[in-house]
Amino acid sequence: MRQFICLFTLSVLLNLGYAQTQKVRNDQYLFPAFTSGTILMKSGILNKTMLNFNSLTGKMVFEQSGRKLAIDKLDPIDTVYIAGRRFFPLNEKFVEIIYRAKDELYVEHKCDLKDPGKPAGYGSTSQVSTATSYSTYSSGNQTYVVNLPEGTETIPYHIYWLKKEGKLNKFLNVRQMSKLFENQSKLFKNYAKENRVSEKDPASIVALIKYLEEH
Repeated sequence: MRQFICLFTLSVLLNLGYAQTQKVRNDQYLFPAFTSGTILMKSGILNKTMLNFNSLTGKMVFEQSGRKLAIDKLDPIDTVYIAGRRFFPLNEKFVEIIYRAKDELYVEHKCDLKDPGKPAGYGSTSQVSTATSYSTYSSGNQTYVVNLPEGTETIPYHIYWLKKEGKLNKFLNVRQMSKLFENQSKLFKNYAKENRVSEKDPASIVALIKYLEEH
């Protein structure tokens, strides 16, 4: 009976009308392969399934029998666990919890595309960053990446959300982050410079926050 409830819950969350038959490049995804994960519902029900996060579409994706289906309804979900990492819905998107102590830090995993390039004369190519040059399939309110053009590169980046003193703050880079720690500006600047803190490296952002909390 419990298995039936879990399967029914997933059928509500997922649009089961689309079977993906074409091979999708894994560099769109946060994890190198679909991994056994757990979806914890606010009701307390646990659903175990194969999961991955698509950084290009911003969707948590479920795999079954060769089909890749995006989770559509986020309101009933409390937390998603994949490979020891935790994700939860925030502002209608999934973010990963990467630090929780005095402050809390969440990261939104994203990626853009760089076109394979068009001839620009004398054997060179012109490459332009874009977020639209790929084939998609739409079903209801969901969009699925079907295939990327040969040679297209994915360019990962992050959007950070810092919950500090009960207020949620968004930042994209270290400079913007520094404004959230103006009362520790000297400590912030010295540590960031000496340790080469970068928005491209979430672990370095976490280490900086830990350092500031301890001093």
